Amino acid sequence: MLDPYSKLMEHLGFPGSELLRKILVFLMNEEEAEVAAALPGSVEEVAERTGKPAERVKEILDGLFFKGVAFPKDFKRREYFRFARDIIQLHDATLATKQLDPEKGRDYAALWKEFGEKEFYGKFGELINATGMKVWRVVPAYKAIKDLPGVLPCEDIREILKANSKIAVVPCSCRTVSRLTGEGCRYTDEEKTWHCIQVGRGAEYVVERGSGVELTLEEALKLIDEIEEDGLIHTWNNTAEMSGKGLTVNCNCCSDCCEFFLFSRAAKLPPEKSPLEKSRYQAFVDEEKCAGCQTCIERCHFDAIEMYRPEGSRKYKAKVIPENCFGCGVCVVGCPEGAIKLKAVRPPEHIPGAVSA
Repeated sequence: MLDPYSKLMEHLGFPGSELLRKILVFLMNEEEAEVAAALPGSVEEVAERTGKPAERVKEILDGLFFKGVAFPKDFKRREYFRFARDIIQLHDATLATKQLDPEKGRDYAALWKEFGEKEFYGKFGELINATGMKVWRVVPAYKAIKDLPGVLPCEDIREILKANSKIAVVPCSCRTVSRLTGEGCRYTDEEKTWHCIQVGRGAEYVVERGSGVELTLEEALKLIDEIEEDGLIHTWNNTAEMSGKGLTVNCNCCSDCCEFFLFSRAAKLPPEKSPLEKSRYQAFVDEEKCAGCQTCIERCHFDAIEMYRPEGSRKYKAKVIPENCFGCGVCVVGCPEGAIKLKAVRPPEHIPGAVSA
């Protein structure tokens, strides 16, 4: 018989990982782990499997819900639960919360950092390389596409948010690890402003659990403006759908903290193997307007811009490396001269389920 921690490690895809065991032990004592390992099931079913009183099982499962470990079908009634779906959900739910203890949180973040660097990132990077997974898609900055023709609703982050009746925000789990382990983020301050936007059932979850706060649409749109000014990348599920089942989060990512980039770096993936799908757009530079300030290079997360000196020119100018560009528009928003623009280089069918505007 597996001990409860071993059973949970096996479920998460890292059997025998002593580093993951440390994370689980941090989250749960042995009694809690025993209850978690008996999931999925109702309170009564778990009580029968573990031989514990239903009242005690209910108390434990409620505690694990607020920790981000157990997930009920109904967030309010909380009668039927399952354990975290996968390692990414456990990472995000337990770290993307305002309830993380400031002191213990540093120790917890350090455990995830060590596990990530030694086991997690590399394994997922290799999986992505082998399967070609493109589950997430870059959504171009609104300010970079707002005046372009033919923009689809599903590539306008403001329209995506408007399509959802409930919106909330939590601290980014990835930047929380960076912040609490002393590295921080060179693009933004997650402690000052949260950037991980939850919608639909995801918003219901964080509001009921108390891990984040609900936003009005106006507040969410204002946050989008701040996100673009900071130079973060909007991402969404790689689908034309804008709301509904399974669509719960708009990550706003950075290359120094976020898992998409950490997976790619750990497995040394080329741009075409990234877990992120490119947007339909690509950046290009108007050399006449370019002042050579290199702001675009500082803001680019994909190493897609380089400086070169055109023939006959005394000044260096920015130049886009097409194969590296993901069309996020971060460079467009930050260019003080307006020298960089986006243009559509892929058809609407590039986005699964999309049709022409």
